[in-house]
Amino acid sequence: MDVGFIGLGVMGQPMALNLARAGMAPTVWNRTAARSEPLRAAGAEVAANPREVFERAGAVFLMLADEAATDAVLGRGTPDFASHVAGRTVVHMGTTSPHYSRGLEADVRAAGGDYVEAPVSGSRVPAETGQLVAMAAGEPAAVESVRPLLRPMCREVFACGPAPNALLMKLSVNLFLITLVTGFTEAFHFADRHGLDRRLFLDVLDAGPMASGVSRMKAPKLLARDFGVQAAALDVLKNNRLIFEAAREARLASPLLDVCHALFGETVALGHGDRDMVAVLHALEARTDRGRRPAP
Repeated sequence: MDVGFIGLGVMGQPMALNLARAGMAPTVWNRTAARSEPLRAAGAEVAANPREVFERAGAVFLMLADEAATDAVLGRGTPDFASHVAGRTVVHMGTTSPHYSRGLEADVRAAGGDYVEAPVSGSRVPAETGQLVAMAAGEPAAVESVRPLLRPMCREVFACGPAPNALLMKLSVNLFLITLVTGFTEAFHFADRHGLDRRLFLDVLDAGPMASGVSRMKAPKLLARDFGVQAAALDVLKNNRLIFEAAREARLASPLLDVCHALFGETVALGHGDRDMVAVLHALEARTDRGRRPAP
């Protein structure tokens, strides 16, 4: 099956590169044209617009920032939508609300296309190494048809049943990730402000049962105050909001998430939205410093 890929951002570009390196020669498009050049060098076809991608590909992967960008690329709500999706499989890999995905699936299928929801767990480094974990949902035949196309990008592909179960699974995973990294960063801040050797703290943590791939990825960044982006704080805030809304809709308690929601909102307000999620350290430090100021 010919493959298309739209959306070559921090995650999308390395994912599409893995498709190209696997010999699949995807047809790609990105709003910022310069992001397509590494794909061209790797053997991909670069389209002039999204319509060309749909014309050339039987399965089109969408790794876009939000719901509005997805609708714009698909031409949803316009006569172009049916011509784009009819007879093709639309693979929605971005993180949007489950409600949005459910409606998009209905529209794609009504227009004669197939739909697979396939969000991924992982950040830029796993995307570069093809070690993402995909969660796929949709009609079983459609999910199985794209499974071989996901393999160059993902080390595991889990079938999650009907849409929007894959996005609900992704939000569940992200709830754990957000609270985990926030807790880890708060522990680092606690040790630091008590004057402990920060490297020794991280070594002790790494030797114990709480060490993980996440802690080993984020520990050097905290130690060096390296906020170069792997997963941007602004994206984490967006994911936090999606989980918050899904929790409220289902009337679920989410107290840890709610605290993280506030902290990442403060991180973005402090101007660190384009930095890695461990930049939540700035929000923690700001709260500490505010608490130490003498009362007027």
